[in-house]
Amino acid sequence: MPRYQRTDRINEQLRQEISLLVRDEVRDPRVGLVTVTAVETSPELDHAKVYVSVMGDDTEKEAALQGLRSASSFIRGQLGRRLHMRRIPEIHFQYDRVLAEASRIESLLREVLPPASADDEDRDPGGERENG
Repeated sequence: MPRYQRTDRINEQLRQEISLLVRDEVRDPRVGLVTVTAVETSPELDHAKVYVSVMGDDTEKEAALQGLRSASSFIRGQLGRRLHMRRIPEIHFQYDRVLAEASRIESLLREVLPPASADDEDRDPGGERENG
């Protein structure tokens, strides 16, 4: 699927504005430490998937998502006031699993690979040392 530069700019602008709104204006106590990691809009700009990262255990993550989903109409209204767009997309919050998967892969690699020794860290990739 082709990527459009305009859509990328809109995604970034929505990510920034939604981040500010969640941080400063959403008063739901369920929404704690939430980071908006990415926004993907549909080509028609009628839907936006907002990916979030939430600190805490699984129950806190689910509660934060429910709080964000209940605040989505408020956030959409605020976006309509702040942004000069003809159509503000409907917002769908989703948990961003990229960071969790990266952490899981990193821990699996630590189990499989032997730890690096101090000599390995001092050596450059070519195997030669610089004289400084």
